[in-house]
Amino acid sequence: MLREFDLRLPDGRTLHVYDTGPDDAADRPAVFWHHGTPNIGTPPEPLFPVSDRLGIRWVSYDRPGYGSSTRVPGRNLASAAADVIRVADALGLARFAVMGHSGGGSHALACAVLFPDRVRAVLSVSGLAPYGADGLDWFAGMSRSGQASLRAAAAGRAAKEKHEASAEYDPEMFSPEDHAALEGVWSWFGSVVEPAIASGPGGQIDDDIAYVSPWGCDPGQVTQPVLLLHGERDRVVPSPHGEWLARHCPGAELRLYPDDGHISVLHAAPDALEWLHANAGPA
Repeated sequence: MLREFDLRLPDGRTLHVYDTGPDDAADRPAVFWHHGTPNIGTPPEPLFPVSDRLGIRWVSYDRPGYGSSTRVPGRNLASAAADVIRVADALGLARFAVMGHSGGGSHALACAVLFPDRVRAVLSVSGLAPYGADGLDWFAGMSRSGQASLRAAAAGRAAKEKHEASAEYDPEMFSPEDHAALEGVWSWFGSVVEPAIASGPGGQIDDDIAYVSPWGCDPGQVTQPVLLLHGERDRVVPSPHGEWLARHCPGAELRLYPDDGHISVLHAAPDALEWLHANAGPA
């Protein structure tokens, strides 16, 4: 059962929270889901069968600017990680694992770096490396529309807002494998993208600016077990981002999938969730 509620913070902001745990879920391993851009934070329903079998409790939230979570222009990955801890504290979660897809993978890593005493393990799928990372051509291999969107973000808020005012969906940003996945079990994305964009572009603008700004932490300082999944046909976040993260995150394991893109690589997520469960332990 999925429970939703609004968490009121001391500064007056609201975070919209999701939790699949029943009242007696304290002894179940918890995984905090970090959503991509533009999505709301509903946990990944296609992974419910394997998570139910493993006894995993999903916890997540809408990042500021999405759903009913109060917008925070100028937020970075570090400030979002602090919000995760506020949610965990409200639910009584002392320790948990983190999993994210796309930009959510970057947020998951930031959370682990900043809160090593709370985060047990990290699973990042199709995640972005830091903008301007040494030895990485950050835009190489991205679709034309993806480059335009993130270059606008790098040019500043006004340029990004102008870009979003006329931007249209570009099907070429996804590989044929991605389109097949989006017509199958991962059609679930429609249920998290549509409400995210219905409330306006604010959340996406703030996300994209955060991706091309300093994270507020160094992923090279992560100490927990890290598993990275990346498709080599990814046109949204090209696989060299995952390779860079694997080189710079101590002890990280990278699983590359030569025949997958940004979405279809999630077909490997059930096996990866087994790995995360083995490293998560009880809440």
